[in-house]
Amino acid sequence: MSILKSKRPLLKCYRAHEIKGRIRITSRALRYIGRGEECEHLLSHFKTLDGVRNVRINIPASSVVVNFDEAKTTSDNILAAVEEILAAHSLGILQREREERNRLLVQERDLHEEALSTLITRSAVSGTLLLGTWLAKKAVPATMFGRLTCFPGLGALALALPLFKSGIGAFKRSMLPNADTLSAMAVLSSVLSGKAASALTVLFLHDLAESMTVYTMNRTRNAIRDMLSVENETVWHPLNNKIGNPLQKIPAKDLSSGDIIVVHSGEKICADGVILSGRAVINQSSITGEFEPVSREAGGKVFAGTLVVDGTITCEVKSAGENTTVSKIIKMVEDAGSKKALVQNYADKFSTALVPLNIGLAALVYAVTKDMNRALNMLIIDYSCGIKLSTAAALSAAINTAARQGVLIKGSGVIESMSNADTLILDKTGTLTEGKPCVESVVPLTDKFTQSDIISYAAAAEETSKHPMAAAILAKAKHEGIAIPRHGDVNTIVGRGVFTNIGDAIIRVGNKKFLNECGIHTHPMREQASALFAKGENVVFVSKNAEIAGLVGIRDPLRENMKKALNRLRNIGVDDIVLLTGDLEQQADVVARRLGVDSYEYELLPEDKAKVVLRMQARGNKVVMVGDGINDAPALAYADVGIALGKTRTDVAMEASDITISGDNALMLPGIYGLSKYTMDVVRQNLFAAVGINTLGLVLGALGTIPVIFGAVMHNASTILVVANSMRILFYDMRRPPFLK
Repeated sequence: MSILKSKRPLLKCYRAHEIKGRIRITSRALRYIGRGEECEHLLSHFKTLDGVRNVRINIPASSVVVNFDEAKTTSDNILAAVEEILAAHSLGILQREREERNRLLVQERDLHEEALSTLITRSAVSGTLLLGTWLAKKAVPATMFGRLTCFPGLGALALALPLFKSGIGAFKRSMLPNADTLSAMAVLSSVLSGKAASALTVLFLHDLAESMTVYTMNRTRNAIRDMLSVENETVWHPLNNKIGNPLQKIPAKDLSSGDIIVVHSGEKICADGVILSGRAVINQSSITGEFEPVSREAGGKVFAGTLVVDGTITCEVKSAGENTTVSKIIKMVEDAGSKKALVQNYADKFSTALVPLNIGLAALVYAVTKDMNRALNMLIIDYSCGIKLSTAAALSAAINTAARQGVLIKGSGVIESMSNADTLILDKTGTLTEGKPCVESVVPLTDKFTQSDIISYAAAAEETSKHPMAAAILAKAKHEGIAIPRHGDVNTIVGRGVFTNIGDAIIRVGNKKFLNECGIHTHPMREQASALFAKGENVVFVSKNAEIAGLVGIRDPLRENMKKALNRLRNIGVDDIVLLTGDLEQQADVVARRLGVDSYEYELLPEDKAKVVLRMQARGNKVVMVGDGINDAPALAYADVGIALGKTRTDVAMEASDITISGDNALMLPGIYGLSKYTMDVVRQNLFAAVGINTLGLVLGALGTIPVIFGAVMHNASTILVVANSMRILFYDMRRPPFLK
């Protein structure tokens, strides 16, 4: 069954066939299991199940066959276990399914796009031949052979060779003609009927329009690359890679991780890194979209493609070349061109399907009127180029406009989905809030534990975590001068907490549910926790062995402009705004009331957030999910549009999302929505113009009102018009309220 038609939940397992001691289980998820290591890893999990004798996975058939010992387990247990194991691989599965969906929905646009220099040269040659033909005013040869071999006719046929090649090639591939097929037929018919000037006119205008289109599209494609260009071919590097040694210039392309570089005022940073010494004011607009320069000092991160406005810094390179953030941005924007919107796909298919109509009209008009000029107009004036470019140019311009303003959109299909969205789901920590929490309260259970003890335990468990609340605890330890004790490996239970050991003691840090599941009673501190909740603080429970040790209260301020952003979204068509969080009800309620969201759900695991998304989609809602962390990844992947917001976002969230907002400006959320709406409006305008102008041309051509030359002008004018109209999107300012544009 086609992926586009299947209604089965992706991760659900089904009993396909069963006999004694053997069961075949099917699941759509199995077709997205990566071959090689991932498949072997999955098999190893299956084989560890109690009672399982052997397992065989058939990825093309999306099935797994399990032979088991009926004395030790049941088929129901096997089914449940397989479903649970697949759920653990959900993120990779979701991503691959989405990629396949894109490939099925969208096929790459088949535009015959030649080099600009080639098109200009051909335009010049055809224009010169056309002028010479008009000036010569020679009689048209009477014979067919003479018309084909005369200088104008031979020149027209030679110039039309690329059209013949493209038109015949399309027919061979799909048994369907394309726009180039029509143009080639028009040229050949004109030459055979003794109208070499008309053929040359068609070729001249065709190449001229293509030149303008290619020039415009190239500018659009290169805009983001030019903006993010590192520029520096060389970089200052201390001799022997030691700070304090004399500086020498080395090629920037030779940099690798661990190298030391020095960047002065007015120079661009050519690698991602960390500042070791110095202080500088840096313009990071190419990465974050924020034009206000920021101050960075020792310990701060810097990115390739950003400009040192003032100051001098010494940095250690972390990523260079294609591994830098700027290179990944460029690749993401360029890859977005292959992920087309449904409207673009439909436009391509519709325009291609209309080509046979032009051929039929030409035959019909000639049969009725016996007028070759009218028939030629039916061939020259077609919908294909105008309709295709009406979507492609607009959507490409939108992707590049967003990128210049710090928003990375992974495909034009995302723009269309975003424009239709009516429901917004928001994560709390790091999304609605700044993601820069700080410790407000430390409450030990008894005098047995001090505040320093509680912080040291929590810091040991959270030392390797990238979660914002972990950062707050570590910052508190550093500020208070509390040493982090030596500890063992840290284990993370997503959505619950972490645990490690300090000597023989097991330290657990997390939410109430986590400690309760570990058999540790939290009610001795029920009143203290309630008091912190009432103040709007997130409560982190800390235990030592089987005893609760204390609480840490953490406050995370709301992100600046978030309330304003949500109000703007309501004004432009978002009907339902929902808050999802793993926090307890009281924390969720405080934030929900402050921001005025429509509803909220709390104490959610990552899979719970994904289920909420699916539930809303089942009701017919078009869902946008905004998050920043690993726990948001499944929901981001399942949503119609997933958005990773803020500098604190994780790489996993970025991979799972469709849109990445590089900066922390919440107003970019309504900005994306506004850009999507605006772009789809331009697409509709383009389609109306392309269809309207070409239809008028066909009618006038059939009536004999316009000559062949005017028909060619009208057709190519529509192509140029839709490209020019699309270029307006390049000047769209996402920071302004959409309803004020």
